[in-house]
Amino acid sequence: MSNSNTLLSELNKTVSLFDFENITADRKQTLQPLIDFIRSKVNGNLEIRLNFICTHNSRRSHLSQVWAQTAAYHFDVKNVFCYSGGTEATALFPKVAETLEKSGFLIEVLSKGSNPVYAIKFAAAQSPVIGFSKKYDHVFNPENDFAAIMTCSQADDGCPFIAGAAKRIPITFEDPKAFDNSPQQTEKYQERSLQIATEMLYVFSELKK
Repeated sequence: MSNSNTLLSELNKTVSLFDFENITADRKQTLQPLIDFIRSKVNGNLEIRLNFICTHNSRRSHLSQVWAQTAAYHFDVKNVFCYSGGTEATALFPKVAETLEKSGFLIEVLSKGSNPVYAIKFAAAQSPVIGFSKKYDHVFNPENDFAAIMTCSQADDGCPFIAGAAKRIPITFEDPKAFDNSPQQTEKYQERSLQIATEMLYVFSELKK
């Protein structure tokens, strides 16, 4: 997989193993509206704002935000700003940070407490993604002209209107939370993270064609 920008070395090794052939035709169809949204912004030389939304902003939405920002840098797609939020705020689940660290991200806890703040770094010369749980309309997130990407069916069903969104795109993922406190927990979080990673990298790879 060729790239224009260099990720952190361990992360680059992880990304080099991804195979877009593993993405089904149905799933590629699900991802196409996101590709189209990003392409329309690229063609207009406009900022690309992607807000990944799930119920609690604790697992899938953060994984999607981090991997999408990483993919944009990896494929040198400019002016991409990735965010995440929930229909309510809880906390970024610690297993998510641990899973990302295993893939090669550098993780630093900036503040502790009931809703910790993490710095998640993907490249030496780039600012880290700041990860913490928040509502989708939190001041940290854009107010308008963004794509609202619904990463869980519960948020998609329960939140029919996202104020300020230029486009609403459902791209749902199965929740690894189902395996919390089970022997499969580590495996399933890794599996979901790598699925999201592969799909986000596929999306941005299509912009280079």
